[in-house]
Amino acid sequence: MDGLFSLGPFVDFGPSILCPDRPVPQLTQVHGQCSPQLRAQVKLMCPKGPGVYGMLDRHGQLIYVGKAKSLRTRLLGYFRTKSRDPKAGKILCRARTIVWECCAHEFAALLRELELIRRWRPQWNVQGQPLRRRQAFICVGRAPAPYVFMSPKPSGRADAVFGPVPASMRTREAIRRINDFYLLRDCPQKQEMIFADQADLFEAPRSAGCLRMEMGACLGPCVGAAKRSAYHAQARTAKRFLAGLDDAPLRVLGEQMADAAEKQQFERAALLRDKYATLEWLWHRLDRVRQAQREMSFVYPAASAEGTVTWHLIHGARVIASLPAPIDGESAATMIERLDGIYRGSTTTLLECYEHADGMALTMGWFRKHPEQMRRTLTPDDARAQCKAMAQKKRKPRAA
Repeated sequence: MDGLFSLGPFVDFGPSILCPDRPVPQLTQVHGQCSPQLRAQVKLMCPKGPGVYGMLDRHGQLIYVGKAKSLRTRLLGYFRTKSRDPKAGKILCRARTIVWECCAHEFAALLRELELIRRWRPQWNVQGQPLRRRQAFICVGRAPAPYVFMSPKPSGRADAVFGPVPASMRTREAIRRINDFYLLRDCPQKQEMIFADQADLFEAPRSAGCLRMEMGACLGPCVGAAKRSAYHAQARTAKRFLAGLDDAPLRVLGEQMADAAEKQQFERAALLRDKYATLEWLWHRLDRVRQAQREMSFVYPAASAEGTVTWHLIHGARVIASLPAPIDGESAATMIERLDGIYRGSTTTLLECYEHADGMALTMGWFRKHPEQMRRTLTPDDARAQCKAMAQKKRKPRAA
């Protein structure tokens, strides 16, 4: 039964979605039935430049994709039994073929790796897989009683969407703290809601769906304890916090923490400190995303070791296209069309944000790790001006 439902033998990585006009990049393959055979061929043929690589099993299925600043160094590291991590050893034990594709720049290798993980969903990869997505969105919505929840993609029933953020336990904890602070429900959607202005005059008493109302952490829309207007007002203030417009939870918790410490209520102060730290982390995380979406709209020229330059067109912290830098009037005119289409086009939709969530995290992480690279970037207007100057430049007449 092994391999019965396989997708067929691997041929190549396929074209790049960031530059579909380019031909499929050249791929190098080495084969071996054991690790020494693979190592010998990698040592003989693999270059030292940046790129992406893949591991194929005995059925020809792609089981892992990775990137490297130096392909040769990274791949030879798989064969160092004393220093490699256990996961690398398990991957190598199943590998019968190693393939690699050279990239012009380390940033290009990062982008290509993410694209290939999304496309092939290799068994041993986690980051970027649609079924194991590590980025998520914070949503506010779901009628009739909106609340804050986390979703792997923007929900169609949400009134507001924020992020992306890590799909982690810390994010879940922060969402729980927000619902508690603003007295919003966090019960299942199937729980029936009825507001105070909807209840019948002689209706029998209702029982709450959980203990949060008794604990003072929910307005109790399931038992008619709050009016619709009051509850929805709380949901709107929660959206203001997530949008970075109102830091009331941080101010209130900070004051309560200081008061508890002054009264030497140290256990209460520690509990409030934990709540404060969680919400402060989310506040700064969302602010970093908002700042990146506002400021990271530029052209990033990246040069290869051979001197060729690629223009990465980044808009809202997302790499929209990676194109060869213009070198003549024709390529400059084509580039102007692409610049106008990206930076003067329509606004980004939530679906597009969802599709590029991991790409946004990648771009933000790259420039956070390499802040000096920001000095190389061009504003869209500067890039357009360079292209116009090149397109309008007249050719010198040939000598007689």
